[in-house]
Amino acid sequence: MTGDAGLFGPDSITWKLHREPILLLGGLRSLYLQALHPRAVAGVAQNSGYRADPWGRLLRTSDYVGTVVYGSTEDVARAAARLRRLHARMSAVDPRTGERFRIDEPDLLRWVHVAEVESFLTTAVRAGVGLTPEEVDGYYTEQLRSAELVGLDPATVPATAAEVEAYYAAMRPQLGLTRDSAETALFLTVPPVPGHWGGLPLRLGLTLGPPRWAYLGIAGTAIGLLPPWARKMYGGLGWPSTDLAAALSVRGLRALLAGVLAALPSRYRMSPLRRDALDRAGLA
Repeated sequence: MTGDAGLFGPDSITWKLHREPILLLGGLRSLYLQALHPRAVAGVAQNSGYRADPWGRLLRTSDYVGTVVYGSTEDVARAAARLRRLHARMSAVDPRTGERFRIDEPDLLRWVHVAEVESFLTTAVRAGVGLTPEEVDGYYTEQLRSAELVGLDPATVPATAAEVEAYYAAMRPQLGLTRDSAETALFLTVPPVPGHWGGLPLRLGLTLGPPRWAYLGIAGTAIGLLPPWARKMYGGLGWPSTDLAAALSVRGLRALLAGVLAALPSRYRMSPLRRDALDRAGLA
């Protein structure tokens, strides 16, 4: 390597995993999972403008994740500092108790972090990305660096698959479907769409056009990829057949994305952040 490859670098499990476009579906899965934490979803509902600008917020979140994975050390530090300043100014009220709490409480940051990285990993593996058990644990361990960026003590964050499973088991009594959870899940499943999507009306629920059916299939796959206990909280089924159907669907989506990318000009097959990182590392 000849330059600054950031926190992880080309030999990392993180770079191997995040080159997969199917991780976009993992991001959607993580939002469904995060919304089952009553305080976490209340904090988003009371502070975020996601309803007014859902796609802009999604792009900003994707840019942050991409910067952490592929950005230079300086770019990562700048993005993380900006995020911590933003969180430090925010608070919300627990609708169950009336208690005001800070958005940057470690318990909330930890839940969001674990739900996100576990969703990325689970989605990729079930889509057919080949990772050994050692690489799975390696990804969780590498992502302690991401956890530290948002203000967490890495020693308090699950760092292996077994630790993540134990963490979920300990968290389940605190989770559940609230009004904010239900409204967020409905919004994620039937969001407004940009007006240029096939010339459809602004709100997806007003039409049964192709983009709606395609997106509903994607959202349904994301829900199907949730752990059985999480699907049950949303009123779904924990049957193994649901897991099998979701696995077949996500593998099909990964193959479809690969075909679409193969048909595009080479400059569109890789994200600009990854291309810049490879340039800095002398591996373009």
